[in-house]
Amino acid sequence: MEVASLVLPVFAIIVTGWLAGALGYLSRTLADALVHFAYNVAMPALLIVTIAQEPARNLLEWRFLLAFGGGSLLCFALVFVAVRAGGKHDLASSTIHGMAAAMTNTGFVALPILHAIYGQPAAVATVFVAAVMFPITVILLERSANGPAHSAGLAKQILLNPMVLSTLIGLAWAITGLPIPPPVAAYLNMIAAALTPCALFAIGLGLSVEGLRSNLKASFALSAVKLVVMPLIVYGLCVITGLNPLDTVAAVVCAAVPTAKTVYVLAHEHKVEEKLVAATVSVTTMLSVGTLLVALYLLSGLATGTR
Repeated sequence: MEVASLVLPVFAIIVTGWLAGALGYLSRTLADALVHFAYNVAMPALLIVTIAQEPARNLLEWRFLLAFGGGSLLCFALVFVAVRAGGKHDLASSTIHGMAAAMTNTGFVALPILHAIYGQPAAVATVFVAAVMFPITVILLERSANGPAHSAGLAKQILLNPMVLSTLIGLAWAITGLPIPPPVAAYLNMIAAALTPCALFAIGLGLSVEGLRSNLKASFALSAVKLVVMPLIVYGLCVITGLNPLDTVAAVVCAAVPTAKTVYVLAHEHKVEEKLVAATVSVTTMLSVGTLLVALYLLSGLATGTR
């Protein structure tokens, strides 16, 4: 029930956006403005405040990072290579396919669920997504758009990208160990709080029944990787690395949550596979109610056994 109460409101925002566009209450073109705000303002604020407030020593929890991070990167690589090998998709499209199956949204589901068990690893998972998965996506998308030539200009463009720049700022602040001044933290949190409603509403506003139907097969395949294959891989890596039971629960739950809404922000901003990502975010959000309940049930023995 707790899982449903966390996931269903998220899905409801997507549906609200879709209804607003389908009924003509709002123009679908407004989705562009919402995504631009999310990409250039709200997401950088979230990355800075999330990473900067994470103790640098937590980044050294190598077993957790290897299990969750390794599972994320492995799923991305598997989908990326499979899609690229088909010969029908370019670098940008293959990148978005891979991230739709591997970039996990720890914030709106995993953190609340794990709060009573062991909240810190979920924060580390969020930092991994922000500090590793986002930059990889941006680098590949920028490389696809600009080509391998003019490497100096491309490097500058990548470093000045809002996602990468805010990640670097957050990491630099975390390394100093200094707390963010309360007024600054409050300011960043207020802006960051706009990311979820803006991104989810934009997903729904830009989603059409035709687009959902045309991408249904691919989105279900990506959803299967995201909600089933990735948690299994992460669990296997937890066992191999000897991760303790509570951290194992945290890592698997973080892997089992829906595709990050920010994949859509990236896809929309770069005009790559927007309909596919919108459909995948919607499908994984809906199906995760069931898959998360199963994962939590199967892992409940680990959590209770260590209390």
